Amino acid sequence: MKLSTTSATLLAQLGTVSRVASTRSAVQALSGVQVRAEEGHAELRATDMEVGLRAPFEAEVERDGIAVLPARLLLDVARALPSGAATMELRPSEGDVEIVSGSATFHIRTLRSEDFPPFPEPGGDQIVRVPTRAFVETAAKVARSASRDETRPILTGILVSAAGSDLRMVATDSYRLSVKETQLESPLDGSFEANVPARALQELIRIAQAGGDGEVAIGVRANQVVFDLDGIVLSSRLIDGQFPNYRQLLPDTHEHDLTLRTHELTDVVRRMSLMAQKNAPLRLHFHEGELKVSAQTPDVGEAHESLPVPFQGEPFEIGFNPDFLRDGLESVDADDLRLKLISPLRPGLIEAGDDSGFQYLIMPIRLNV
Repeated sequence: MKLSTTSATLLAQLGTVSRVASTRSAVQALSGVQVRAEEGHAELRATDMEVGLRAPFEAEVERDGIAVLPARLLLDVARALPSGAATMELRPSEGDVEIVSGSATFHIRTLRSEDFPPFPEPGGDQIVRVPTRAFVETAAKVARSASRDETRPILTGILVSAAGSDLRMVATDSYRLSVKETQLESPLDGSFEANVPARALQELIRIAQAGGDGEVAIGVRANQVVFDLDGIVLSSRLIDGQFPNYRQLLPDTHEHDLTLRTHELTDVVRRMSLMAQKNAPLRLHFHEGELKVSAQTPDVGEAHESLPVPFQGEPFEIGFNPDFLRDGLESVDADDLRLKLISPLRPGLIEAGDDSGFQYLIMPIRLNV
């Protein structure tokens, strides 16, 4: 393998690909980035066996070949290279890759190419093309609600459904539930439903932020999904098992349905959350025409702030995890939101006031009087 490129080109794609290289696998090759030069094209690949990423980069290929190099070291070297032209050459007899840029020369030992797994090709049993902006914005709304607890793998995913003009994503960690339904401008040419690891969609969001407003081609197989975004291909296993029936979790009726200014409530919650430390709840005390938000942490301090709300009826107080409540409020883009409550021991529901299809269900915390 021998190719010529620029240090800036190499760094740009390495910064994208190296993120998914494994940091804890017993297989050393999985901590590396595979550099491929084939038929005049150059590509970088990395995987941790759950998520795989491949990205082409502009290069003049003088000799085909494949090499796997330590991801972290290669990225550090790319950052340190002088600006301008750079060459990479595999030296099989020395067991390394020579990188030359300006007057700087690096020799990096290769990892075992035989241990690096093959990657799925783009496509699948069915391919659905979805507008990139709509797809990643929908994913971003729900991703924070996905669980990080690997003992419950089903909840570490995002349920993605696409059919007709409807795109829907759902995530829950059993303490809160996010649902985002997006109406697409044009009907899709296919449909699918899959539980995709949240981490894979979060990587796709990062990649899309540097791209345009095109389409992402989604190929779904029996146990795998492949996203093709302007030539960058992200593949991921699908999560087995039955995703919770989220529709049963959303209450049909509510005792109170309050319309509030989003930024006003969000700002108050942010301020009061500063004093809700060491698992202390954020208290919301409702009484006629007013909401008082308060927090108290022993040996730290306390705070409270009031704002007018259209509340009527018997006063009651409900407690929420401050981080979870803040996540829900910050996910609402509309000027107004609707806060639907039943009782201090039943979940609260936050909805965007502009009918944009966002719902956020949050479990309460039982308060000590």
